Amino acid sequence: MSDDALSGSKAPTARNFFSALQLDTRLLGMIGAFVVLCLVFNVFTDGRFLTPRNVFNLTIQTVSVAIMATGMVFIIVTRHIDLSVGSLLATVAAVMAVAQTDFLPNALGLELGHPMLWILSIVAGMVVGVIIGAFQGWMVGYLGIPAFIVTLGGLLVWRNAAWFITDGQTIGPLDETFTKIGGIGGTLGETWSWIFGVLAVAAAFALQFMSRRRKSSHGFPIKPLWAELTISGLIAASILGFVATLNAYDIPAARLKRIFAAAGETMPEGLTMGYGIPYSVLLLIAVAVAMTIVAQRTRLGRYIFATGGNPDAAELSGINTRFLTVKVFALMGGLCALAGAVAAARLGFSTNDIGTLDELRVIAAAVIGGTALSGGVGTIYGAILGALIMQSLQSGMAMVGVDAPLQNIVVGIVLVFAVFVDILYRKRTGD
Repeated sequence: MSDDALSGSKAPTARNFFSALQLDTRLLGMIGAFVVLCLVFNVFTDGRFLTPRNVFNLTIQTVSVAIMATGMVFIIVTRHIDLSVGSLLATVAAVMAVAQTDFLPNALGLELGHPMLWILSIVAGMVVGVIIGAFQGWMVGYLGIPAFIVTLGGLLVWRNAAWFITDGQTIGPLDETFTKIGGIGGTLGETWSWIFGVLAVAAAFALQFMSRRRKSSHGFPIKPLWAELTISGLIAASILGFVATLNAYDIPAARLKRIFAAAGETMPEGLTMGYGIPYSVLLLIAVAVAMTIVAQRTRLGRYIFATGGNPDAAELSGINTRFLTVKVFALMGGLCALAGAVAAARLGFSTNDIGTLDELRVIAAAVIGGTALSGGVGTIYGAILGALIMQSLQSGMAMVGVDAPLQNIVVGIVLVFAVFVDILYRKRTGD
C-alpha cells in the first residue's frame, strides 16, 4: 500500500486539520485577539471581567454600535464614509423621545403606557432617519459632493438639530415598554433563553446542512464530514455557552420581589432567576441576519459589492450607482434610528450627548472587522465582532482604572494597527 493511502487512513494531523475546516484566517485572528483581550482583562480585574454580570452589561453596551456598524459595512464597501451616524442617532433619539412624551400624547391622546405609543415613536424615528440618510446619499450620489464632506457637515448639523428638538433638555421618563428594548429592563428569562438557544443551534445546523447539500449538488468541493461535525460542535458550544452565561446573571432579590408583587404573587423563599437574553440582543441578531441576507442573497447586495470593487465597471454594466448610493445611506439612516431606540431605551431618557463619538466607534468596528477602506470587501459578522472588541477594550480599561484620555489614545492606536494589519493581509493574499 502506498504512503498516500496510509496517510489517508490516519487521523488528520494538526496541519491538515485546520486546512480541512476551511475557516477564514482573518476571522480566526479576530476571535483569537478577542479571547486574548478578555483573558488579559480578566487577570487584571481579578476575575471580574468574565463574570456573568459584566458579560451581560458588555453585551447590551455593544448593541447600538454593532447595529450601526452593519450599515457602515455597506457604506465603506461602496467606497464612502459616514461621519454623521452619532449625531444622526442623537436626532432620531430626540424625535422618538419627544414623540412619546409630548407630540403623541397631545396630538392623539396616547399617554405613556399605551400599547401603540412605543411602536409609533419608533416608526417616527425610522422615517426621520431614512429621510435624512437618503438626503445625504442624494447629495453624495447626484450632486457629486464627497461623502466625507457631506457627513462631516451632518455631524455638526444633526447634533445641534437634536438640541433644538429637545430645547436642550433631557427628555424622559420614556414609555416603559419602549425601555424594554434597551437591555436589563427587558429580557427573555432563563426558560425562553434556552429555547431560543436550542432553536438557534438547530437553525445553524440546518443552514450548514443545506449549504453542504447545495455545494455537493453543483459539484463543488465539500469539507470532510468530521470537519462539518467539528464546526457544528463549535457553533453549538458557542451559542449555548453564551446563553448559559447570560442565564447565570441572577436578578437581584429586591427586584425579583417587585416583579412578583406587580403580578399579585408572593415570591417563594430562596428563589433565584436569571435575566437571560436581552431583547436588544435579539434585535441585533435580527439585524445581523437581515443584513447578511441582503449582502449575500439579494441583487442589492451584489450591486453594493460590485460597485465597491469597481465603480466604473459597475456603472458600465448598467448599475445605477447614484441611486444605489441613496439606498445605502438611507439604510444607514434607518439603522441609526434602531440604534437610537436601543441607546435611549437603555438610558431611560434622551440626552443631548447621546451617541457622542459613536461615529468613530462604528467606523473602527467596521474596519477592525475586516471591511476594506478601499471598498469591495466586508462582512456583517466581522463588523459585529469588531464592535464587541472595541467595547471590550473600553470596558476593560475602565474596570482597570485607565483614565478616559488614555482610553481614547489606546483605541486610536488599535484602529491604526488594525488597518496596518489589514493592508499586510491583503498584500499577502493578493486581494
